[in-house]
Amino acid sequence: MADLHFELVTPERLVRSEDVYMVVVPGVEGDFGAMAGHAPVMTVLKDGELKIYKTAGGQPESINVAGGFAEVGDNGLTVLAESAGE
Repeated sequence: MADLHFELVTPERLVRSEDVYMVVVPGVEGDFGAMAGHAPVMTVLKDGELKIYKTAGGQPESINVAGGFAEVGDNGLTVLAESAGE
């Protein structure tokens, strides 16, 4: 399966821009996993951890996020967070 293009952006800077296998996003209506080919969706973030899987079956890297939005579209997953820290 093709990789998912993932970007994490805060008002201060572009935190991440890379191709990954999957990202688990903390949405207000529940956490969801975004992979390449995911249906378009937009959600409000809840404070929590983004879990970034670089490979299938790999260990996730976690980044804490607070506030903001996540959008899955034709260009991949974009997370616009009020703040993000590793």
